[in-house]
Amino acid sequence: MLQAFVNTLKVKDLRNRLMFTALIIVLVRFASSIPCPGVDPAALESFMAELSASNKDGGGLMAFIDLFSGGALTHFALGALGIMPYITASIIVQLLVPVIPSLEKLQREGETGRQKISQYTRYLTLLVCVVQGMMVAFAMINPTKIGLPAPGRPLFLGNEQIFVLMTILVLTTTTMVFTWLGEQITERGIGNGVSLIITINIVSRLPQSVIELVQMAWAGETPSGTSFNAVQLLLLLVVFCVVTAATILLSQGYRRVPIQMIRKTVGKQMTGGSTYMPLKVNFANVMPIIFAGAILMLPEYLFRYMANRPDASSIWIGLAQTFQQDGAGYMIAYAILILAFSFFWVANQFNPIQIADNLKKEGAFIPGISPGQPTADYLDTAMTRVTAGGAVFLMVLALFPMFLYSSFNIPFMVAQFFGGTSLLIMVGVVLDTVSQLESHLTMRHYEGFLKSGRLRSRSGN
Repeated sequence: MLQAFVNTLKVKDLRNRLMFTALIIVLVRFASSIPCPGVDPAALESFMAELSASNKDGGGLMAFIDLFSGGALTHFALGALGIMPYITASIIVQLLVPVIPSLEKLQREGETGRQKISQYTRYLTLLVCVVQGMMVAFAMINPTKIGLPAPGRPLFLGNEQIFVLMTILVLTTTTMVFTWLGEQITERGIGNGVSLIITINIVSRLPQSVIELVQMAWAGETPSGTSFNAVQLLLLLVVFCVVTAATILLSQGYRRVPIQMIRKTVGKQMTGGSTYMPLKVNFANVMPIIFAGAILMLPEYLFRYMANRPDASSIWIGLAQTFQQDGAGYMIAYAILILAFSFFWVANQFNPIQIADNLKKEGAFIPGISPGQPTADYLDTAMTRVTAGGAVFLMVLALFPMFLYSSFNIPFMVAQFFGGTSLLIMVGVVLDTVSQLESHLTMRHYEGFLKSGRLRSRSGN
């Protein structure tokens, strides 16, 4: 494997792509450390430290958002929104494609249609940036409006209106630049541009989490006062390896559906024969976790806001406690939404009738199954069973960090690397990137990263 990495530097085109990608990553990380104009860095740092220490007053959620911005939110940096508005817009457009006939028609038009859909996605990204930038700006002015405790001193300097307009402009511009840089990585770099930027932001928080774990073992207790020693640190490392291996199995797992193709001669070559159709266990990838977290973010803030009011009733206080990120109500709702969205995503993206028609047109069939509707029914049943197992696995993986956070008082930032969205994204993007590098090497007659077999990307290639 080490020789394969050395070989990537021997290929000029691949070396240039790696250097180009590294340069963009440096620019993104640089933008994540420059504070926005009008922010009081000292007051913000003090407020974030108090918020993270409390955990119960939103520190967990703030740490989650901060994780995907690569620490930019902590400093309210230029890249505080990160690339997530583009991801949100992309998800919305993907969900609308099978619903709106005009978008579905554009998708079938090939490259021209896909470019048009990408243009619509950018427009929607711009709108999402403005909305989120406005929300973040108002949260900086008065954090109590979103259920957070009041800061000891103002977090911004100058006029409120100018600060809001400046924040929206700066954060929107930075996100759109990040989106363009991600596209440049896809075209001129090593691929997976937007996903790679998110992964780098997540990985950038990993050293801090490791240091925090070591400090906990050295001090003999967690920040909340629970005992923690070197043996528990070693157990956590073993658990991390096991959970990472399970995540790889979830990302790479699939069921093979045998396909028989009629043999025919095309020119001097014989085509056809036996092959298979891979039905991915985790077809929806990380989307159900993102959807579930986004939906539950609203009631969590609403209940906390109502509970913090001077005249708050016991009902609002009870709901706020139940729907904290380590509360029973939140975890149950989170699990149900992950299961529901897993099947929802498959129902929108996997079309067994169209696949059955394509197989019939190509003269292919599933052994023992009649072409047409019986094939569609068979694929629908098989995909439903595969999705059921994958959805349960995904639900357990998403809840495991919350279990560590609530039961063992492991800091939220550390627990996020033991499952959930962050680990799924890291594993998926790393496997995809290594798979693309391996393809470049094998095309130039170099050995890949594995002596036998081949890495599969998330797209099944």
